[in-house]
Amino acid sequence: MPGSPQTPRELDTFRERADRFIAALDEEYYLHFAGHKDSLELEAIYDDFADLTTLEEANALGETAAVDGGGVRELWRFASEQYMGNLTREHAERVAGLEATLEAKVGEASIPYRMLRPTIANEPDRDRRRELEAARNALTEEHLNPIYLEAADVEQQATEALGAPNYRDLYVRFGFRLDELAAQCQEFLDSTERLYLDAIDRLFRDRVGLSLDIAERWDVGRLFRAPNWDKAFPEDRMLPALEGTLSDLGIDLRAQANVELDIEQRPKKSPRPFCVPIEVPQRVVLVLQPIGGADDWAGLFHEAGHVEHYANTAADLPLEARRLGDLAVTEGWASFLQHLTNEPAWLNRRLDFPSPNEFAREGAVEMLYIARRYSAKLLYELELHSTRDVGTMAPRYQEILADALKITPSPSDYLADVDSGFYVTEYLRSWALEAQLREHFRSEFGNEWFARREAGSLLRDLWSEGSRLDADELLRQLSGSTIEMEAVAERVRERVR
Repeated sequence: MPGSPQTPRELDTFRERADRFIAALDEEYYLHFAGHKDSLELEAIYDDFADLTTLEEANALGETAAVDGGGVRELWRFASEQYMGNLTREHAERVAGLEATLEAKVGEASIPYRMLRPTIANEPDRDRRRELEAARNALTEEHLNPIYLEAADVEQQATEALGAPNYRDLYVRFGFRLDELAAQCQEFLDSTERLYLDAIDRLFRDRVGLSLDIAERWDVGRLFRAPNWDKAFPEDRMLPALEGTLSDLGIDLRAQANVELDIEQRPKKSPRPFCVPIEVPQRVVLVLQPIGGADDWAGLFHEAGHVEHYANTAADLPLEARRLGDLAVTEGWASFLQHLTNEPAWLNRRLDFPSPNEFAREGAVEMLYIARRYSAKLLYELELHSTRDVGTMAPRYQEILADALKITPSPSDYLADVDSGFYVTEYLRSWALEAQLREHFRSEFGNEWFARREAGSLLRDLWSEGSRLDADELLRQLSGSTIEMEAVAERVRERVR
């Protein structure tokens, strides 16, 4: 049912309310995942802001966006996603509850569901990995997939209420250039096919002692665990390395009054670093519980990219440019800092590092695997979100991803492996943005751009824009280019050759 276009005053009221809604949610997520409180309590927050999640509000913003476009379209998308999210909140809570309580009995061991993937990655015995994977698949199929299917049906009905025949078409109306990106992803898969076959086979042989033609899905986690590099990334040097890197760019992390460093040890604190932009830019929290190892370092620098982006965002920007907008932009800045941790010049500057070029080569192969996987995920999700009978899509999930990776995924993951809001596109475009940004900074400031104050000044200027510009606009303004997935391929070839 169409709504009535909103007045400028009504739009401003919505912005103010949405800003408070997001802040309340982020505060709650922070308190729970940082270990300050045991339970994650969202119901009261949604109840307090129920006016933002109605169908009438979403449709009214849709009518307004049809006239005004621009930032109003971001408000329309936000309201529509919150409307759908509220309808499927119970399903999400049920899935989360099951993930937190289900256990798999494998031999004599009982393993929590959420620990199955890490356990598989840390398990050197291949037969044991296969048993663990089978247990994970069985739990997913029996307990979780029925809930995912229920949620998919609710979401389809909600999409139609929002005026679109399917989820894919809805996001096209939000401005997502899905077919254009899908074409780039298919070209990326075609252009990197031979490179991938050779590089991933070598990595499997070096790390796991298997050739690609006999590797299975339960071997992939072990492949990327790479414990042989752990000693090169000590826990006690992780935060100092971040502080030193930012200092070289002219940023004093400890002196940023709007950045909080939550680095205390707590038993229930998430072991993964994360960023919470509770108030943008007034209060941005970096949460860290150091453990060490290459993956932790990459995670910390990734979240630091988010932190600096949000902390340097101009306070006078409207909500859609501070908190919403093209999320490929903030993901691009996160990847921009993250990928320093496999940059040979940076490794030599910050660590007494053995074989930095070899580590960078392996990191490029991992990036190639991930980019091909997400390219295939987009192709799959476009089909998934165009059909009404999603329960029949498991074979297509296997077929499309197996063609890209040469390793067949579990059919039980055909729904669990799908993020809402076509977030797959944000990651894909962010990796292309990062590769093109890095090339620009290298051409402007040299291979050690990360040690130049001038580069830091440019970064702060770009971060101040928040998400006012989408990824293509940002890149066009900076270098005259537009987002191209082929830039990821070139980045990989540079390291793998």
